[in-house]
Order: sequence, then structure tokens, then C-alpha cells
Amino acid sequence: MVDAATVPTAADVWLLVREHPVPLFRTAQELADALGKEYGDRFACWHTDELVFGVQGGKLFLRTLGGADVPVPKVVCVRQTPGSMRHDREVTLLRHLERMGAVLLNPLDAHLTCRNKIRQLQELALAGLPVPDTLSYATAPLEGVVRMPGFDSPYVVKAVNGHRGKQVFLAPDPVQLRDLTGSLAQEVPLLFQEHVAASHGRDLRVVVVDGRPVGAEVRTSRNGTLVSNLARGGRHTLCLGRHPRAEALAVAAARAVGLVVAGVDLLFASEDPDPDDENAFVVCEVNSVPGWRPEMTEVVPAILDCVGRALRTAPRTGAGHSSLRAGAGHDGS
Repeated sequence: MVDAATVPTAADVWLLVREHPVPLFRTAQELADALGKEYGDRFACWHTDELVFGVQGGKLFLRTLGGADVPVPKVVCVRQTPGSMRHDREVTLLRHLERMGAVLLNPLDAHLTCRNKIRQLQELALAGLPVPDTLSYATAPLEGVVRMPGFDSPYVVKAVNGHRGKQVFLAPDPVQLRDLTGSLAQEVPLLFQEHVAASHGRDLRVVVVDGRPVGAEVRTSRNGTLVSNLARGGRHTLCLGRHPRAEALAVAAARAVGLVVAGVDLLFASEDPDPDDENAFVVCEVNSVPGWRPEMTEVVPAILDCVGRALRTAPRTGAGHSSLRAGAGHDGS
């Protein structure tokens, strides 16, 4: 693997990760190792704080802090958590790379859709996919929102831009929620989502790559709490192939939001779902930078295949915007 911090080589494939000194997550390191083995000197891992970019003489440029020009890659695997992206920082860099001709996995528009939970729900609902009833707001005062007529059911409260199971809690009583509004951050928009009781403390995560389910696990919380994310101490049971209808739903959800690589979180609509029941699951949310368990051995090879296809179809670097269409390589069947 090339040390991109000191040697700006003409690498065809990049892994773009967060700024130093944030260490690589295990999954990012696993992917970096696999890409390095597959592409050798044609691969480089870059941190976002190692690059500067702009316009000079009417042309876009990309450079190191030392002023050396950096050749634009053909394919960039983005491993930044969308919740940490800032529009005037990382998002601008990703757009710059796209406009210089690099193919992003995943495309920038898909990242932006998935970093906002309401925006992704809009796309999922418009695609006809089952999602929980959800309420949010723009500039309406929070105190007014929670006093709306009909606001009397248990709700799951989430930050619109939250991630990794943070800023999520269950409000079982609307009176209690109204009492809490003064303690909630007014500048952070929230959403209020139907509490799917059958899925309390558990969900089904499906990893989708290029229109194909390549990993699945049931995640359960500890001590009966609401959130089942592994980052919050949840447990997991691998189950690829056990819920084919759910996996097909996950593929459709990834396609609806434009993701090539996705982690789709599904909620159980019943306590003991029938694997053949089309209504057994609803889509909770879709993640554009999914993690995966070490035992999910199909994920990395699938991403490598996806990168290879992108390399074969990528236009000449510098030719302008390009993208790999979600699910273009498989029909999800």
C-alpha cells in the first residue's frame, strides 16, 4: 500500500478516510488491506486533512499540503461516517473529486441523502417501500410540534443527522416528552417516529453491495433497551439467507437512495415473522458507510468486484462527473 501522505502516486483506487488522528475502524482497515493486496501501487489511502483543492488557471486542482500535485484516481471508496461530514469541508472535497472525474463509492448525492434521516425516508416512501410513520419539522418551534393534535402515541425520537445509535430514545408518554422539550437541543432538528413495538430492542441489518445482499445479522440490545446498535453494546446473530423477503426489501431500499454499498436496518413488524411474509419488515434507515462483522466474508470480495467494475467503466480521469449507478451490476434477484 502506498503511503499517500508523502508520495502522491498516480493511484487508480483510493480509500478516503477521516482526518488524523482518527484511527481506521476495523472494517476500513480490512478493506484497505484487501485493496492494497489487489492493486498494489495502484492503491492509496488518503486522510481528508492531507489534501487541498481549488481552481487555478480555470482548471480544478488537487494537492498535498507540501504543494505537490495529486493525480486524481479513477475510483474512491469513501469510508467517512456521513454524520461527521460537513458541507463546507468533507462534502466539498467529495464533490471536487467527482467533478474531476473520479467515481465515488458511494456517490455524493447518496451520502447526502442518507446523512439526513428524513431525506432518506422521503425517497423510500416515494419508492413505495414500507417505513414507519414519521413526523419532523423545519423551523417550527419544538414546543409547538409536541403539542400538535394527535401527538399522543409512543414515539422514537431521533436527531435527523444522528448516527451509530446516538441521540435516540423512546418517549412512551407524550406528557413526559413535553416536559423534556426544554432540555432538548433546539438547534438540532428531530424526528418523531412510530414505535414498532415488535422490534423493540432488535433489528435486522442487511449489508448490500451492488444490488446483492452479502451479509445479514439480527442485532439485539442488552437489558431490553431500545437501541440495538453494536456500537452501543448490542449483540448479533448472523442470518444471511434466513429472511429472503427482508433481504429483497433491503436491496430495494439501497437502490431507492442511490447506494452501491449500503447497510440497511429493518424493523420486525411481528414478534415471529414468517420468512415469506412481504409485510414482516419495515425499513428503519439506510447507511452509506456500513460496518460488517469479520464473519461476513462475502462483503469485501463483493466490494472488490464493484471497484473492478467501476475501473472498467470509468471515463478518462478529468473528463468530468461520473458515478456508478446503484445496483447496476445485479438485479437483486
